Amino acid sequence: MNIEDLLRETLSDMAHEEQPPPPGRFLHVNGSRSRRRGLALAAAAAVTVLAAGSTLAVQGLSSRTAAPEVLTGQGSGETRAETRITVTVNEGLRLAQVLKDLSTATGKPLEEFERAAKDGGALGLPAYAKGALEGFAFPATYEVSPTSSPEEILAAMVTRFRRVAEDSNLVDGARRVGRTPLEIMTIASIVQAESHDKRDMPKIARVIYNRLNHTPEMKLKLDSTVLYGLNKFAIKASNEDLKSRSRYNTYARLGLPPGPIGNPGDDAIEAALKPAAGSWLFFVTTDPEKGITKFADSESEFFKLVEEYNKNFRTG
Repeated sequence: MNIEDLLRETLSDMAHEEQPPPPGRFLHVNGSRSRRRGLALAAAAAVTVLAAGSTLAVQGLSSRTAAPEVLTGQGSGETRAETRITVTVNEGLRLAQVLKDLSTATGKPLEEFERAAKDGGALGLPAYAKGALEGFAFPATYEVSPTSSPEEILAAMVTRFRRVAEDSNLVDGARRVGRTPLEIMTIASIVQAESHDKRDMPKIARVIYNRLNHTPEMKLKLDSTVLYGLNKFAIKASNEDLKSRSRYNTYARLGLPPGPIGNPGDDAIEAALKPAAGSWLFFVTTDPEKGITKFADSESEFFKLVEEYNKNFRTG
């Protein structure tokens, strides 16, 4: 059942009236009646923006994403040119960065976005997100009305994620590779953070899987997760950083971190679902300035790549 039917059924149940006309195409979801009701109300938040006469457009940043989808309200008579605020959410940004950017672009207090982000149920997050918005604020270019609330804006981003998840068959795809949907989104967020070129994403995803599936299991040892746990931004974690007791310290802990470390785009999600074939256990961005990443399946090859990185870093 899609959101059009979902809204019609829910509103009809609530008002005991004839089914209202379709509100527009939003998203396809499945689930029980009680769960559908919550999702319908979350989707209704996006409809409220439109009913107020605002405009909301969504355009993905990926090369595979279709042309902008524009939803225009009829209520106030305001024109699209008068009302729209364009906000671009870049792939890989952490939620804290996303909320700051939204606050700056809309002029609404950051505290309002932070408060809205904590109410995962109202935003329509899937159950596997476990109430946390990190990883599910889908990166795209959004056009919103100045009257849109933080809740409505964030709900629209979640709606966009759910459509991408449906298109990529996220839930079934996760099952096929032996992972949960949350684990897939966690892997995708790491792939996004570690990639300088989207062509490398499937290979980086393969390295993550190979290390997770290695016997005995290998630690991931990824600087990106360590830095996220410390709320730091850097190219490389320091020796002091690696002593962190954070659950995101993949140098100290086996397995994946507890959740996404940023908000990945659909290329990274696709890579997490369909990693490249290969036996690599290591990757090194040997030339960060040029975005060159190389892969190795032995420690001796890995150390050679590290030497290459050190050489480029010193001369860069």
